[in-house]
Amino acid sequence: MTELLIALAVLAFLAIFAVGQYNKLIKLNVAVDESFAQIEVQLKRRADLIPNLVETVKGYATHESATFEKVVQARAAATTATTVPDVAAADGMLTQALRGLLAVAENYPDLKASANFLSLQEELATTENKVGFARQFYNENVRALNTAVATIPSNLFAGIAKVGEREFYEVDDPQDRKAPKVNF
Repeated sequence: MTELLIALAVLAFLAIFAVGQYNKLIKLNVAVDESFAQIEVQLKRRADLIPNLVETVKGYATHESATFEKVVQARAAATTATTVPDVAAADGMLTQALRGLLAVAENYPDLKASANFLSLQEELATTENKVGFARQFYNENVRALNTAVATIPSNLFAGIAKVGEREFYEVDDPQDRKAPKVNF
């Protein structure tokens, strides 16, 4: 009888342990999905600011159409990307295009003094900070998930939970790693 109770206790412990590991992996996977969604929310916020910024700059710098076109194209690519590498690449293109737009703005003192432009620059700077924090949060969650998937004992349950390693959010171009420079 005692042996049966010990065997049942061991089986109960193993079942609870397995469920715990499974749930841990599922929670980590959901956290990665959620943190990637936060990156997309911040990139959407940035994309929503861009038309206002472009229109404000257009009013002062009508002959800079190539710069405006690059921003519009980069914004379109950023709003349609879905995978981590595609979103990172589109994010980098948009950052480069914004850098060009803000460089154009430097040549127009009246524009730089415009309250609307200053407000948009401040919103863009705030959004860039939020994008950076969202990227960092995503990568922290990916690190936690990848560590769990690669280490014992949770790696024994990764297949059962249908959870695998995920890609980090990386920016390929070192220039894209910097937030657009905003001068007042």
